[in-house]
Formats: sequence, C-alpha cells, structure tokens
Amino acid sequence: MSTVETPAADRVDPGTPLPRGHGLGPWLVALARRAWRQLTSMRTALVLLFLLAVAAIPGSLLPQRNNKIEEVNTYLRTHGSLGRTLDRFYLFDVFSSPWFSAIYLLLFVSLVGCLVPRLRTHVTALLRQPPDGPSRLDRMPAYTTGEGSPADVETFAAALRKRRFRVAVRGTTVSAEKGYLKESGNLLFHFALLAMLIGVAVSSWYGWHGSRNIVAGTDTAVCNSLPQYDDYGLGARVSASDLPPFCVRLDRFEATYSANDQATAFRAYLHYSEGTGGTDRPVLVQVNHPLRVAGAGVYLLGHGYAPIIRYTDRYGQSQTSVQPFLNSDDKLTSEGAAAFPDANIDPATGKQDPNDQIGFQGVYLPTMSSTDVTKGTSLHPEERNPRLLLVAYQGNLGMDAGIPKSVYTLDQSRIASGKLQKVAESKALKVGDALTLPDGSKVEFLGTRPYITVTVRHDPGETIVLGAAVCLLAGLPLSLWGKRRRIWLRFTGDRVEVAGLPRTDYAGFTAEFDEIVQAVRKEGVLR
Repeated sequence: MSTVETPAADRVDPGTPLPRGHGLGPWLVALARRAWRQLTSMRTALVLLFLLAVAAIPGSLLPQRNNKIEEVNTYLRTHGSLGRTLDRFYLFDVFSSPWFSAIYLLLFVSLVGCLVPRLRTHVTALLRQPPDGPSRLDRMPAYTTGEGSPADVETFAAALRKRRFRVAVRGTTVSAEKGYLKESGNLLFHFALLAMLIGVAVSSWYGWHGSRNIVAGTDTAVCNSLPQYDDYGLGARVSASDLPPFCVRLDRFEATYSANDQATAFRAYLHYSEGTGGTDRPVLVQVNHPLRVAGAGVYLLGHGYAPIIRYTDRYGQSQTSVQPFLNSDDKLTSEGAAAFPDANIDPATGKQDPNDQIGFQGVYLPTMSSTDVTKGTSLHPEERNPRLLLVAYQGNLGMDAGIPKSVYTLDQSRIASGKLQKVAESKALKVGDALTLPDGSKVEFLGTRPYITVTVRHDPGETIVLGAAVCLLAGLPLSLWGKRRRIWLRFTGDRVEVAGLPRTDYAGFTAEFDEIVQAVRKEGVLR
C-alpha cells in the first residue's frame, strides 16, 4: 500500500464557503475523492488494523453471549448497572457488534481500494517492455562511459538476459529491468492478508464449536445439539437448528505411557452415526487425527476417569452416578461430585423432605501411594492402585431453583451458608468398598469408566485462512529481499554510455553494476 498525495486542485476545505458561481456538486466530488484517497492510504490501513486489535480486547476479557451465555447472565446479575452499561455498548457481543463490524469493513475496503490499483499497475509493468532510458544517463546513480560499436548491442542484451534481466532493444539502446518479484511478493502478501480477513469473517459468521466430556458406554452417547455441550459458541449467522445431526459414542480408550510417566499415545475407539437414524460406524480418533463428520471435526483433547458411585437411601432405593471427575494434575488426580437430588423419597407418601437430598464431593486417585496413605495425589496416571475419597453432604442441593450449575462440584455457597451440611467423610475407598451414612443410607464405589474430552468444531473459513497463511509466508521474503533495478546502454557513434538505477534501497547495486560493466568489457562491448 502507498500513500497518495492529494492534488492541489482537490484540496478543498469543507469549512470554506463555496465560490460564487460554483455548484455544490464539484465540491462534494472533490471531498469524496479526498476521503477515498485517505481511506486507501497506508497510514489509514495501519490505524484501522490497530483499532481492530484494540476492539478485540473486550471480547477476550469479558464473556461473550454467543459461547458463554450463562457467564454473561451471571455477570449481568452480579454487576447491576455496570453490566447493563457494558451490554448497551455490545461488549458482550463484541465480534457481532456494529462498531467492530464497521472497523472490519473499513479495513477491508481500505485494503481493496489500495491493492486493486497497485495490481493493475504491476500487471501493466509485467506486460510492457522495460522503459527507454532518460536523455541524460549521466544523472543516474551508477554511470560509466567507454568506446564500442553499435553492432555489439545484442551482445550486451544477451549478457543481461543471462542475469535474468528483462531486456528491450531499441535501435542502438538497450533497456533492462529486474526485480519484479519484489512487487509481486508485496502484492501477494497484502492480498493474502485480505484473504485471511475474509476467512476469519466466514468462520465468525458461519462457524460453530462445542466441547464435551464423553464417558465410555452404550448409554452415554453424545449428539450434536447445544443442550449436550458443556460450552459452545455459535457464529453470528448460525442458530441451534443449523447444527447437523450426528451422534458419537466412546467404546474404549487406551493410553500409552513411557517409563517416566509421559504419555506417548492416546487412542479413542468410537462409534458414530450421521444424520437421523444413520448407521453406526467404528472409527479410531487420536491426537491430530480427528473424526470428520457432517462438515465438522471431532478433536481429542484429553481424558480422565468417571467413578461409578451407587447410593442406596434409607428406604432401600438405589441410584447410580457415572460422572467425570476433572483432572487437577498430570498424574490424573481428579476432583468431582455426585449429586442425588431424588434420594430419600418416602415410598408410602411419594414425598421428599427437600433437606434430605444427598451429594458427594470427591477426589479420585488412579494410583494411590501404598506407603503414604495421607498423600492426596496420584503417583501415576494409570489405574494401578485406585482409591476414591468422598465427603457426604446432606441438605438442599439447590438444583430445583432453575439456575444453571456446574455438574463437577457441589454449590459451595450452600455449603458455606449451611444449607448443605457435611454428614460423613470416607477413608480411601477401594473398588467394592462402601461408606455407611448416619441415617443408615450407603454409598458404594463400584469402579470407573474412562472418558475423553472432545471439541467439535465447524470452521468453514479454515481452508481460506490456511491458504492465505501459506501465501503470506511466501510473499513476505519476496517483498523483503527483492530488489528492483534498471540498466541502460546507449551507443552514440563510437561512444558508449552505461547507467543504472535502483528502484528500491539496494546497498549492493553499485557492486552489481560494476560486475556487469566488467563482464561486458571482457566481451569487448565496452572498451
């Protein structure tokens, strides 16, 4: 991009009264022309690029409505007037806000308005012959004279062609130019940047993603719908009904570790079905080898364990929880919760005391130390000596209030307020062990199932962005290292003039010019 100077005739001050006898039309045309030249200048593009980066900051600091609606609602409830003010300025919808779109669009127009004329000029330069030399070659930065014969014009032209110059012979004058790749690389770089903006915009409008923990088992399949995702994000032009139907089930998970407990391979054996009533198909998913289905990619991010906890209430009714525990270290020490809001329902009346609900907060150790039972962390990510530590809480879990809550922990505010009270704490339970609560109910540790963490992502602009990134990296070195320069030779009788002009900053041009002169002297063109 280049800054274009405004001609003096177009420098119209909008505050200056119109000259008598002149209409409003020419004044508006001049004003529009000046505004367009300012918009398509390098300075304006850089300012807009900086503004775009600054405008994206609130989108990374504040929760956004399209992917964290619960956090946005919580922020609005807890921050009152501040939250409403931020919402009024679209700070919870930054990337779909009018002001962000305006900056993005202006940057796009600025790049197009700058690059299209430059492309046209560059193509014209590639198609035409190198221009004839000026009448006064002695004014060029590099210049030498000598004696020679006009019959040696083609010999000089051939010497330049060997050095990959584009050469034009006009009678007794030779014009040569080299370094077109510099402008080609410059244009490639900037058009790649423009394509990258287009790709990001396409993904922002039509892309979507969601994340979920999938527990192994035929009863824990996950389908592509918003209620089944732990968190999700939808593009500005995507709604929940636009998600393609497919389901994924985890059959088996395998992890391989080295001698120093570092993971070397993760393998998730899945079944998936595409569409409504589609046929189940097996597939192996590994890190960097996702499942491609319905235009989306299912990527494996991590894994862990879901303890199987069975609770039998004081009336003899049993319920089972298979809930993933979230990892807290690289040895897969994990923490989680199991809630039983429907426990202790009196079979005679069918009613339940709301304060008789039961929940458990726990820590799972795949490999507990056999020598130091007080050590609260796992020694290895594989299940070599699994133990589960549980703390039982009784009271009102608050799950009937209609407020979204995390399934990975009990409501700590209720514990702090006393609405949930600790009634028992287990020792390290082995598989098959049970803990009896004061009211006669019982909780059992039945084992674990593996789970995997996946993200499902549809990114329609990723191919555009990838191609643009490759072109950008290809264009940058050409733009930086290419050197545009011109060489002329002119015969005037027996007198020979050779001159050179670097079109860009090129510290080595004098040495290259001298090398060319010495070469043609050896061939007898210049004496």
